[in-house]
Amino acid sequence: MVTARRIAPILPVRDLLAAMEHYRTLGFEVAAHDDASYAFAQRDEVEIHLTPVVGHDPATSAGAAYLYVDDAAALAAAWEASSSLGTTRPPVATDHGLLEGAHVDPDGNLIRFGSPLPPPG
Repeated sequence: MVTARRIAPILPVRDLLAAMEHYRTLGFEVAAHDDASYAFAQRDEVEIHLTPVVGHDPATSAGAAYLYVDDAAALAAAWEASSSLGTTRPPVATDHGLLEGAHVDPDGNLIRFGSPLPPPG
């Protein structure tokens, strides 16, 4: 049986350099492929790939990823403070035991993020 090791979503962007800078402000290390036609954003063990798409319309983007973190509230606060671009929605408690928030980048890509709710009491 083949073991899956990791997955990296590929998000469409209009301007690769602008997208790289946006993800850098969110705390990712970013690097362009040799010919600057593709980029990688990495934070801890999480990797996102960025690819320019001619005619990309952020209003109709379906790009999305879910990021599991240890503290969704702290991540939301850091992203809200560090990025003047994009929109970060504060996390809320869900019925499925997670505190979940979301960030929409300037290209309309959705990054939902969540952490376990603390035990009651």
